[in-house]
Amino acid sequence: MVLSRGARWVAGAMTAVCLVLLLGPGAPSRGVPHAGSLPSGAAPEAVPDRVATWNICNPCGGSGRNAGRATEIATYAPQIIGLQEACVRDVEQIRGYLEQVHGLVYRVAYGTVQRNWKRCGGMPWRPGGFGQAILSAAPMTDRVSAEYPDGGSEDRGYLAVTTLVGGLPVRVFNTHLAERRQEEVRAGQVGVLAAEVARHDRAIVLGDFNAVPHAPELGPMWALARDTDPGCRPSTAGTGACATTTDWNSKFDYVFLRGLTPLTHRVHPSPHSDHHVVHADLDPGRLPTR
Repeated sequence: MVLSRGARWVAGAMTAVCLVLLLGPGAPSRGVPHAGSLPSGAAPEAVPDRVATWNICNPCGGSGRNAGRATEIATYAPQIIGLQEACVRDVEQIRGYLEQVHGLVYRVAYGTVQRNWKRCGGMPWRPGGFGQAILSAAPMTDRVSAEYPDGGSEDRGYLAVTTLVGGLPVRVFNTHLAERRQEEVRAGQVGVLAAEVARHDRAIVLGDFNAVPHAPELGPMWALARDTDPGCRPSTAGTGACATTTDWNSKFDYVFLRGLTPLTHRVHPSPHSDHHVVHADLDPGRLPTR
């Protein structure tokens, strides 16, 4: 049956709508106005030796969420940022906004631990990847993505890359540990992660550990590294010395350093996630104090 020109146009439009619903929107076009303007004083380019961690929250709805996330990242412009609960599709869009709207070019490494259509979209027979991601303004090498032997109620893992901080190679880890009330599972995960971190004299460990600083399962990490929050240690966790990093007033998000020294530590609540953006400026030329 031959369709009229109008019928063909309608059929084509309906096909395009169906594809958008299945695949989701693509990367933004250059000059997209709704990505959000940066506040005064925002860095014009990625800040050397600044590292950050952010659980970007999935599922967290709301239109323009990736544009807003990109604006937040661009506001602080870290050299390296570890993202948790990250869909590949979302990270692609965030990178698009960062480059095309804010002029920040980031390389990406993915640490996918599962394929999930409900979380990440895509076609039912080809769901999107979900897990960790690292954005870096400097090149990354030696990527390793590993799942923990026991993820708890959901698959969990870590992502590791090597990049330059202060002109020297540093191993960067990004992880998301098992959910709350799964202490024994997290203890096993920390054991796996700590064994890898211990192999490196200079390491940055970013992530959502789903545990407060004095939680026993974090002991192996504290034995290897220090968080960039200057007053936050297991012994001070109950005194209010630790800046909270979640909407429920707990510290779950960490920037652990091994062989590196922090200069600053900042925590920024976000309207785009139930976790705050945590970032620190490092002094890679100074040896850490114990």
